[in-house]
Amino acid sequence: QVQLVESGGGLVEPGGSLRLSCVASGFDFSSYAMAWYRQAPGKERELVARIFSEGTLSNFADSVKGRFMISRDNSKSTLYLQMNNVKLEDTGIYYCRPGLRGPIHDHWGQGTQVTVSS
Repeated sequence: QVQLVESGGGLVEPGGSLRLSCVASGFDFSSYAMAWYRQAPGKERELVARIFSEGTLSNFADSVKGRFMISRDNSKSTLYLQMNNVKLEDTGIYYCRPGLRGPIHDHWGQGTQVTVSS
């Protein structure tokens, strides 16, 4: 079965950095686009960044452009999110999600909490 395990979250000060990881299993990771979403307290879940299967194309929410980078290691079935110059509004639970549509797109990991606070 599809499993997605996020890690790397924690408490970080504004301006700091974090690197999130998502280890995937149960599907052909290298064949699917992968994305990071986040859900802030009291808000709906939103797309943060997406990377396509080859790893050469990616897109980002305007709020994180220039600060976050998404990458993947298909040999390890692992997705990464490098978060730099974090802001208070980056606080939330971060989730990885496979695919663009269809049944694979219905899967979510348990999430990893990121808290930005001074």
